[in-house]
Amino acid sequence: MVQSVVIIGAVMTIIMVLLGVGLLKASSKATFLPYYPGVVIFATGVVMATLPAIIGNGKIVIMGAGIGGWGIAFMFAAAIGLILTSIVDAYKSEAVA
Repeated sequence: MVQSVVIIGAVMTIIMVLLGVGLLKASSKATFLPYYPGVVIFATGVVMATLPAIIGNGKIVIMGAGIGGWGIAFMFAAAIGLILTSIVDAYKSEAVA
């Protein structure tokens, strides 16, 4: 089960980084558009991580990981994706002397 969560998190991280960098290249300097997918994925992860506590005993398993595991993987992917997108954004901007 842990292996499934790690694999899901790694795949989602790659998708988030590619999506963030792609939106960063396509958008103008003064917009926060590249960060919106990360915020949406993080919010989805929070909902998915708290959903098992609301549901109770009903365990839902998708591809070897429970809903809480998917939430953890989504939050991990969003955090790493946002960090890497912000680093690329910082280096893309011109240095003001």
